[in-house]
Amino acid sequence: MFDHVRGRTGYPRNVSNDGRRSVTRVTSPAVARVRRAFSRKTIKQDASAGVVLGIESIPDGLANGILAGVNPMAGLYAYMYGMAGGVFFTGSAFMAVGVTGAMALVVADTNLSGYADPTRALFTLSIVTGVVMVLAGVFKLGRLIRFVPTAVMTGFVAAVGVNIVLGQLANLTGFESQASNRVLVALDLVTHPGEIDVWTAVVGVGTFLLISVLTKTRLGALGMVLAVVVGTVAALLLGSLVNATIASVSDIAEISGGLPWLVLPDLAAIPSLVVPALSLAFVGLIQGAAVTAAVANPADGPASVSRDFVGQGVGNMASGLFQGMPVGGSMSGSTLLSTAGAKTRTAIAIAAVTMALVVLLLADVVGAVAMPALAALLITVGLSAIKPGAIRSVLKTGPFQATLMAVTFGLTLIIPLHFAVLVGVSLGIILFVAEASNKLVVRQLVIGEDGDMREDDPPRDLLGRAVVILQPYGSLFFASAPTLEEQLPRVSKASTGAVVILRLRGVDQMGLSLIGVIARYARKLAANGASLKIVASSPQVLIQFEHEGLTDLVGAANVYRGNEWLGRTVRVAYADAQKATTTTKGDD
Repeated sequence: MFDHVRGRTGYPRNVSNDGRRSVTRVTSPAVARVRRAFSRKTIKQDASAGVVLGIESIPDGLANGILAGVNPMAGLYAYMYGMAGGVFFTGSAFMAVGVTGAMALVVADTNLSGYADPTRALFTLSIVTGVVMVLAGVFKLGRLIRFVPTAVMTGFVAAVGVNIVLGQLANLTGFESQASNRVLVALDLVTHPGEIDVWTAVVGVGTFLLISVLTKTRLGALGMVLAVVVGTVAALLLGSLVNATIASVSDIAEISGGLPWLVLPDLAAIPSLVVPALSLAFVGLIQGAAVTAAVANPADGPASVSRDFVGQGVGNMASGLFQGMPVGGSMSGSTLLSTAGAKTRTAIAIAAVTMALVVLLLADVVGAVAMPALAALLITVGLSAIKPGAIRSVLKTGPFQATLMAVTFGLTLIIPLHFAVLVGVSLGIILFVAEASNKLVVRQLVIGEDGDMREDDPPRDLLGRAVVILQPYGSLFFASAPTLEEQLPRVSKASTGAVVILRLRGVDQMGLSLIGVIARYARKLAANGASLKIVASSPQVLIQFEHEGLTDLVGAANVYRGNEWLGRTVRVAYADAQKATTTTKGDD
């Protein structure tokens, strides 16, 4: 019915037989994605879920700002602009970019008070963290996360939970301590129970118990909001009835009734903020990867961790530019969106708008929120981060993994968190290298009279006139060199006339340490009247041998290049070795 032609505008046009024309506009993937995100068909469900998330994020943002030791409004702005900035760039539609307890603790340990302008240093930290996250996403560095063992992450997450709990005991009870470390503050509290403010403790403990009850009802996450509201009302009533002095958010920070202005980063502070920014980015990316796996929508195709990294990075930069603290993928916020019935990422945008309206219209209400009520909320979050089942699983894997978890846990409690993160990453990499190098196994290939090959354990000692084919399995890199050297058959004067064939199939590149091991073994063989043949299929490996002089050492005729036919080249090398040993017998 229609003939397909192209008009002057460049759009495909369908021309009907009766001369009428209809234009089918081709939209770009980006425009199509935006249209899918903001659908009128799902606006009712998205609006409902977005308002729920926006309301829940208000006490959560305030609490995490307090946990970080900064103006609580920085936590609100972080949630607001983090979600607004990341909503267009994340791969997962339900990835809510907000403040997390772990990232708040890293900020708290960064010592921003040492800067000439601590507030601006905080915003700069958010921007630098965002740049690191965007680069991680663009260069697809998410695969580096696999180098961090479960034992390290379990110890780190458990210590973060304990740190959150210990850090809020003072706000929960009204206890004032001069100790600088959270552990010492807790010990100070235990040894001086008489200095606890009774009414503050009543509000804090009561809110904690109420959260425990309400979150198990149909209210779910909104139960935390209701509990904080009840705790705040109770604090106001106690202030009126018994003249109790219970701290509120407005007592520690000025709560403004407008949206923040755009600020530029402090360029002079950037070099000293790189280390904490790297730690924040790593924590955020770890948590973000978990969120991606948890809330990925199969209808959107395979989850893209890298795209979610970019979204978190953009959210951080938006947060920093508008006076917010660092943010990352929020598991609680993302899960809440999904369970509240959100259909598209429109819900996240609505959540950000909801928070903005609260800040604009209800600033006085935000300032009245009771500190012990927020402390109870944070302690609930901290306790939920401690997973006894995960800890037991690590303990069952053996003493080495248990020790690694314990060391990470202890360091996270003692040293500043941004250093503890980097130490944990380093321990993970060291463990990976150690395990990979120990997994290298050398096997002997035995060729039968019918030409078939079988595997066997290599001989411990190399006998005279023997032909031994060795096949290493595992990662051949610098840390594997000692392992390879230990598994090669021992060479002595009794090895005269023997030939060792080293088969390196599947090895694309070798480090100098491994080439050094092979060279030493070749010299030892030659010194005892034996020889070495090498079969390698990678051109790069053969070039390395030439550059390092290994080819000249063993002789060009003893270096064989493998091909696509499995076993053919090694059989040729084996036949040549048998001829050599037969010739040696004849000479004797």
